[in-house]
Amino acid sequence: MIYTGLKLGAVLVALIGLELRHCVQGLCSQRHCTNNDTCTVSQDQRSCKCVQGYYGDLCDRSAHIQVNCERDSIAIRAVESYFTYLKVPLDSLHLPNKSCRAQKEVINGVTYYTAKVSKDKYLLCGGRPLEKNITHIAYSLTLMSNPRITGNIIREPAVKLDFKCVFPYIRTVSLKYPILPFFSETVVRVDELDATIQMMLYTDHSYSTAYSRAPTIELGDKVYVEVMVTEPAEFFLLRLNECWATQSPQPNSTDGHVHALLLNGCVEDDTVTFRNKSNTDFGNGQGSAVRYSFEMFRFTDHPYDLYLHCAVQICEPEDYRTCRPNCNSISKREAVMVDRTHGLLSYGPIKLGVSEKSRSNIVTSVVLPVAGVWIVGFFLVLLITVAKAGHRRATQALTL
Repeated sequence: MIYTGLKLGAVLVALIGLELRHCVQGLCSQRHCTNNDTCTVSQDQRSCKCVQGYYGDLCDRSAHIQVNCERDSIAIRAVESYFTYLKVPLDSLHLPNKSCRAQKEVINGVTYYTAKVSKDKYLLCGGRPLEKNITHIAYSLTLMSNPRITGNIIREPAVKLDFKCVFPYIRTVSLKYPILPFFSETVVRVDELDATIQMMLYTDHSYSTAYSRAPTIELGDKVYVEVMVTEPAEFFLLRLNECWATQSPQPNSTDGHVHALLLNGCVEDDTVTFRNKSNTDFGNGQGSAVRYSFEMFRFTDHPYDLYLHCAVQICEPEDYRTCRPNCNSISKREAVMVDRTHGLLSYGPIKLGVSEKSRSNIVTSVVLPVAGVWIVGFFLVLLITVAKAGHRRATQALTL
């Protein structure tokens, strides 16, 4: 019996398929081979063997082989007693690259031997070339053992477990109450596949609520940006090569001012920060989504509204090393090759907000001068009135 495990995250996934071939079988006693589900008899009726996933002299024990296809990794495991029965020690189990070895783990009191590999190390550990078509992507690996050699003989069987995880491109997301965010979208062609990329702005650092209309942000407040490959989800790596702000909705317009935020994948504006959350990396070129923030600003001349533009690049998983920009060197102006894996997104307008404090300052700056004029006028009228009264008294005194 083969168990297929899949942990569902925030995105609902239309299920993945998997495949397993058990290439080593335990032997069993022919006269006890009565259950065709666990034991098969040879054509000559002289021997029998356990079917895949079962072992023991009577083929009555399950290896509990499990293949887990998760968001960022694939894994295979079987109970420790299965390998003990076959006399296969843990230190002999590995993936095609011998440096990627199996580990022992205990789950609910049961000991398993597990081989797990993250997607970014899939090829490094000997994964076969990705199988891709217009609907699915397949990862294939093999867990194997090296039988111990004594002199010039081998007494132990060699274990070879082939397993595969097949991920669909199309994933369905549903919400009880639909939210229509304000976003920018583009499609980039990679080989025979189309990758859909979106850029959205969020209300705060949690990246949980996207703006549903053109955002209004005050000077100095954080602008939270997310650029993500939405289809196929969680497969391609995404790199932001350049991001810049303009006064015009046209990214290459020569009218008005331009301000650079990212250049060749590196920070150009000192207020730009790439964001991480819950140990999940949203750094540039490290996953299928990139999150960064910068402090809101305005240009010196009207119009004050901003338009945000990002030139993006799609990388395949095996290109993870070259996809990450090198921003540690003194010269971080890498040459960016423009090809068909690049795309451009534009978002806006981002409107400049005026805080209540700023409003009160404006009101004060207007009211105080007007109030000052009234006060000065009042005192002038008072002085004139007092002077006239004094003049009348002096005149009356002289006539007497």
